[in-house]
Amino acid sequence: MRDEHTVICSPAVFELIAPDAPVVPVKVDLTYHSRDPYAVQASFRTGNGTAVDWVFARDLLQEGLVGLAGTGDVRVQPVAGNSGKVQLELSSPSGHAVFTTCAQTLGDFLRRTYEAVPPESEYSWLDFDLALSDLLNDPARD
Repeated sequence: MRDEHTVICSPAVFELIAPDAPVVPVKVDLTYHSRDPYAVQASFRTGNGTAVDWVFARDLLQEGLVGLAGTGDVRVQPVAGNSGKVQLELSSPSGHAVFTTCAQTLGDFLRRTYEAVPPESEYSWLDFDLALSDLLNDPARD
């Protein structure tokens, strides 16, 4: 399986929730690469055309569809009183943000990733030789 490669992309809209301010829709591209089978990348498109990328554990997002998941920088949970929405809370040294998004959209995306790389088979998709080669040939390390 290490020679195979699957990429799953899904556009989504997350709503930025700020106290005492209107909700701001943010376009987000969700991406899954089978070469990094444990992770999902979310690229948040900012107003100035740049993207802010966050990488999450795929299982964290899945667990957050049904209950509180995560500690520290990333927390995911269903929105209280609205089972159709999921809340994503992000913290970093540069700030804090709370988003909501459609649980079905996130769930459909995750279902496609689990169809491509089933749970507990992720290890067989890792290419350790490629990772080691990338590490040893990284010009930033020179």
